[in-house]
Amino acid sequence: MALQSRGWLEVLVALWPSSYEQSWTLAGEVSRVGVGLHGGQQSEVRLLPSLKPGFHLSFLDEGTPSPPVTLSPHQVRDSQLCTTLQLGNRRLATVEHLLAAIAGSGLSHLEIQVSGEEVPLLDGSALGWVEAIAEVGMTAAATPRPAPPLLNQPLVRHRGTSVITATPAESFSVVGVIDFPQPVIGRQMLAIELTPERFVEQIAPARTFGFREQVEQLRAAGLIQGGALDNALVCDGDQWLNPPLRFSDEPVRHKLLDLIGDLALVGFPKAQVLVYRGSHGLHTDLAAALLDCCSS
Repeated sequence: MALQSRGWLEVLVALWPSSYEQSWTLAGEVSRVGVGLHGGQQSEVRLLPSLKPGFHLSFLDEGTPSPPVTLSPHQVRDSQLCTTLQLGNRRLATVEHLLAAIAGSGLSHLEIQVSGEEVPLLDGSALGWVEAIAEVGMTAAATPRPAPPLLNQPLVRHRGTSVITATPAESFSVVGVIDFPQPVIGRQMLAIELTPERFVEQIAPARTFGFREQVEQLRAAGLIQGGALDNALVCDGDQWLNPPLRFSDEPVRHKLLDLIGDLALVGFPKAQVLVYRGSHGLHTDLAAALLDCCSS
């Protein structure tokens, strides 16, 4: 991996829990500031320890946090090219990388404070959030983590030619398959039994990606106003405009990053989740199905 030296990565991975069984919160407060991918506006996210299980979010209005709202899968709304939460009369967009970092790292008790209407993109991956968590460290929480869904039978959801399945298993694993006509991406597959360490090492650094021919169209539609070559990979047919990649199969790893973020509010079931040509809408379809039939 070209992003950092191997020694640095091994030190970072060693900071994390070995599984998703125990309860963890932050050992201190940490914040990050950046621009949102779609709105292009600067915002701040503060992460703080919490005594309560789950993730609790407040908006920073002129520096004063609003009353916290406990995050729930019921708050997820369909939105183009990102995952959005409806929190009362306010919306928070592009939450998937932050939620992936929080849940993927093993945190179960957390307070989140946000200024603005979109989570900062940072470098287009979850690595900046992982580094923020590592900056203050994690400590054991006194109360149990929320129970994940208990899956007793396979689930399947389709959107067009895309499909996602969840099959009962001994642990939580994810399998991603993508298939693009652009030669530099093509067909990629990755399977991983997820742990906090593997998330940090193999998934968190993978950046979002897009296509050169779609850039102007998306910007005209009011999207990707904050997108740039330093926070997203841009594909131009048979080449990348901003190499090098962090992994040879970075696109499929980023798709799994999105999946993990979209399942974060439901919890990671003991299941193998396989997704072919995934999207945020398809991921949240599975999250809703898990919530409806499998909550323990």
